[in-house]
Amino acid sequence: MKCPYCQSGNLEGALICASCGRDVAVPATLIAERDDLSRKRDALRAELRQARDEMEAIMQRRKSR
Repeated sequence: MKCPYCQSGNLEGALICASCGRDVAVPATLIAERDDLSRKRDALRAELRQARDEMEAIMQRRKSR
């Protein structure tokens, strides 16, 4: 795992960076929240992509009239 401060590599599960000595532990609740937000972001991106495709289809139909 990379230290978010100095970008040095550390062993997985490290609590403190071996290089800079900063705290690199991430609570499980934050990891779960990050994963949940990532899923929501992906769902919103898919919804936006679908809406864009629908708008493009509407515009194409209008142009072909």
